[in-house]
Amino acid sequence: MTYRHLIFDFDGTLADSFPWFLGVMDDVADHFRLARLPKSQIELLRSRNARELLRSTHIPVWKIPFIARHLKSLMARDIGQIRLFDGVREMLDTLAAQGVRLTLASSNSRENIAAVLGPECTRHFSDFECGVALFGKAAKYRKIFKRTSFEAAETLCIGDELRDLEAAREAGLPFGAVSWGCTHGAALAAEQPEHYFEAVGEIVDLVCSPVQS
Repeated sequence: MTYRHLIFDFDGTLADSFPWFLGVMDDVADHFRLARLPKSQIELLRSRNARELLRSTHIPVWKIPFIARHLKSLMARDIGQIRLFDGVREMLDTLAAQGVRLTLASSNSRENIAAVLGPECTRHFSDFECGVALFGKAAKYRKIFKRTSFEAAETLCIGDELRDLEAAREAGLPFGAVSWGCTHGAALAAEQPEHYFEAVGEIVDLVCSPVQS
């Protein structure tokens, strides 16, 4: 069946924000009186899911919404440092021109997202679910999906983290993992997502091809 609706993650999927995050994480740890994460552990943590990350970093669950809010404010301050990955703008233009419905689910703020996307790319998206969700990302996926008339098999969630993959499965939606984001591609591929993208253009190749497998 052809995918007619794509639900994109933002950070690490469309926007190359991980280098920025690495640059502010020590300040965030100090602000919330958390232990700084040794640089030697970063690559290891990039292969773990959200629960394993919390155990490894010893971040209390109740602090997560406050940390997320603080990160969004820092990103708003530094928004000029965040760029879309190469090829993302052209990909979104092509998908929109082909009539594919584009929506976005992210813990980031809509204001930050729009500032990085720019007005032209922002207009390509028909729906947004932004901010930290009380019931996790699966709830965002479900809300967006229920506001459409598409079948689950026509909808593809696209993200760069194991939590995105887990949320899509919880919501009963297929998932496409990207290799260029926060989580190492090998860790995502090992979970056998429906699709695995090693280059931005492969998303267009899949969705806009005459026949999809």
